Amino acid sequence: MNYFTDAAFEFEASPLETILLEETVIEQARELCCSIQNEAQHWQAYLNALALFAFEEWLLERAPELPIKRENCSIFQPHYANVMEAVYNFEVGEFKICLMAMGSLTDKVIAFPRAVMELPEFAAHFYVVIEVIEELEQATIQGFIRYDRLIACSRSHPAEPNWTYRLPLTWFESNTDELLCCLRFLEPDAIALPPIPSHPRAALSTLQAEFSRLLPQLQSHGRQLWEVLTWEQGAALLTSSELLNQLFAIPQGENVEVIPVEKGLQTLKEPIVNVGLWLRDEIDELAQKLSWVLLPAFAPEAVPLRSPTQELEVILKQLERTGATIPPVARGAYTDFKLAENSLRLYAVTWPRLVPNNIQAWTLLLILGAAPGTSLSGDVKLLVSDKSNVLLERLLEPKTEERYLYAQAVGTWDEEFTVTLSTPLGASLTLPPFVFRPN
Repeated sequence: MNYFTDAAFEFEASPLETILLEETVIEQARELCCSIQNEAQHWQAYLNALALFAFEEWLLERAPELPIKRENCSIFQPHYANVMEAVYNFEVGEFKICLMAMGSLTDKVIAFPRAVMELPEFAAHFYVVIEVIEELEQATIQGFIRYDRLIACSRSHPAEPNWTYRLPLTWFESNTDELLCCLRFLEPDAIALPPIPSHPRAALSTLQAEFSRLLPQLQSHGRQLWEVLTWEQGAALLTSSELLNQLFAIPQGENVEVIPVEKGLQTLKEPIVNVGLWLRDEIDELAQKLSWVLLPAFAPEAVPLRSPTQELEVILKQLERTGATIPPVARGAYTDFKLAENSLRLYAVTWPRLVPNNIQAWTLLLILGAAPGTSLSGDVKLLVSDKSNVLLERLLEPKTEERYLYAQAVGTWDEEFTVTLSTPLGASLTLPPFVFRPN
């Protein structure tokens, strides 16, 4: 008996622009996601990779003559793959393409990242929406839109608090032959993209000054970037690969990331200055690179006039007259550097101590002033932070009788302190954390 009926052959035909995902492609996407440290971004990064591979496959089938450039694509850059919900910096010929990977499109509204629309660094000539159905191992090109039309249409749609725009799918051209025609025959200049700024954003300096304090919140698994930062701060962060690398602790080169700052100072991946070694008359390699000079044990009668040791001895004696206690075991070091138009000298003095319940602790005393023979050109703010909070804030002003700024922090041996210096005009410098590990 024949049990087959017409119903057995009823099925939904696959759209013409549906691309089947090979197992090798799926495995490549999984491997790429291994570098994603942001757990909330894992699934989106996986969809993004599948969307890129599917779009490449479609181009090779429909327009093999069009050159593809994927070297600078965001999914191959972990610091951007961790935060960007779109695929950008993918190039076809001379056109920049941004791919929007979506799961099953159950409604007709797309959450579009604000960054790829408003920040010139991420803008594209064409934005392509790709639906990725991972369980069916297929991707479907749903439509595309030109940059100029996207910007014109979005003016009537305010940005959402989570740094997205909710855009209707009806804005997107579903006939992908039109996209191929544009890629083949349109001149890139016909779609003008905004110029990429040649100078860092104004909010970047302020964000750098606050970054150490904000880092624990930004790295919290339960919080998104938009819940911690303003959009202006977010734009500065997203366009700073250095800060993104620090946020996700992504190494460059041989597991070390070097970020140049004022006057040759450097910030390294997970850097520390171990002041505990100073008690043993030693100074670590990083402190040497940052031009810290270890001073001898305090003995003012044995040092020449006007030396850094002499200057620090005078400062400490002045502090003791105000009631401060500096034990003989204390050791200090100093460094000279520039911040904007200011030539500065920073002393750091440290010593061990016991706090209640005989807990081992340590003290970090910071003394900031103008470098010898110079004067301040403006205010300088000093912040001292631990891993989660700003502990101290001091202001050194040029129009006061006080030549030096003082800040003192006390913590247990497992605590570290980060120092940030900034000026009202936005110049800032964050030093590597100070730790106390004498053993």
